[in-house]
Amino acid sequence: MRAVVQRVARAEVTVAGESVASMGPGLLALVGVGHDDGEREADDLARRMVGLRVFEDDAGKMNRSLADAGGTLGVVSQFTLMGDARQGRRPSFVAAARPEHAEPLVARVAEAARGLGVPVVTGRFGARMEVSLVNAGPVTLLLDTGKAF
Repeated sequence: MRAVVQRVARAEVTVAGESVASMGPGLLALVGVGHDDGEREADDLARRMVGLRVFEDDAGKMNRSLADAGGTLGVVSQFTLMGDARQGRRPSFVAAARPEHAEPLVARVAEAARGLGVPVVTGRFGARMEVSLVNAGPVTLLLDTGKAF
């Protein structure tokens, strides 16, 4: 699984003009699922995101996790994270899992994070979503459970 994780001051997800999720300070994660991903990868990704020390402590250093800071995790599915644009001008998405495989794993990431004690909001799987956010920092990290980067 892959994720683009951004520390945000606030974020909102809308579908067809309707707000389906909104959050204050925390982390917004765009999550992509590959063919070989399973529950273990979903649980690992949730643990890594909840434990990322990207929030400032009293000394101004990034030393606090999402759980420490009391922030919210936003989880939004994004199959294009599995895209390969190394050749040509049209990305290939053959590495992206089919929706019937990916949807329960994205939901598992959200549930695993809730189980770790943080509030979680989600987008709507498979919908054409508009995601707006205010990146705080900015802080943006790439995570990959296969350790590709």
